[in-house]
Amino acid sequence: MERVTPPQVSGIILAGGKSRRMGKDKAFLDFGGTPLIARVIARMQAVCAPVLLVANDAAAYAPFGLPIVGDLYPGKGSLGGIFSGLQAVPTEHALVVACDMPFLNVDLLRYLIALAPQADIVVPHAIDPSSNPAHEGKKMRRAGKILARASDLHPLHAIYAKACLAPMHAQLRADDLRIISFFETVRVRIVEPAEVDRFDPQHLSFFNANTPDDFQRAATLAAAKP
Repeated sequence: MERVTPPQVSGIILAGGKSRRMGKDKAFLDFGGTPLIARVIARMQAVCAPVLLVANDAAAYAPFGLPIVGDLYPGKGSLGGIFSGLQAVPTEHALVVACDMPFLNVDLLRYLIALAPQADIVVPHAIDPSSNPAHEGKKMRRAGKILARASDLHPLHAIYAKACLAPMHAQLRADDLRIISFFETVRVRIVEPAEVDRFDPQHLSFFNANTPDDFQRAATLAAAKP
């Protein structure tokens, strides 16, 4: 059987947030003996090339040895960061993640990458255990709905094609910073919970360490993992 070569997809790590809820720059917090962002970088480099950072403090992130892109639209949140990174990458598609996701699952990321040619956006539909602690360790089930609730989509754990640049740009100029607002104008492949379960049944991939409590809970979960 002919082996299918996965598409080349760049990696974009968003590190331009102000970490207001954490009270300090979460990217540099020690997580198991290494800065949290170093853990994210390692997992992204396992599946993407090249990998770049979107950050406005280039000096702080220079030690990680990655290309650094500043926000083309400062103060425009994650949408501005995705737009800036997507403009800069050399490939047609890019995998975008946030710098505060300690449990990125390499196998799930590879699955998203394999789906990239099918759509302009590949976005998971899953529970975020950091904002829904009661769902930790539980599977989420939704009966075959094509349209997911916006709160259960993960645009900061998703793949974007350069075809998204024009609608993103229009939103930025209109100061509409809700990432999913332009989804209806492009081809979207929603990765449903049952698909995520094959690689990450606890949906820990979508855990965001936004607050000190989140970070402590993530550290506890990491220590408990075999």
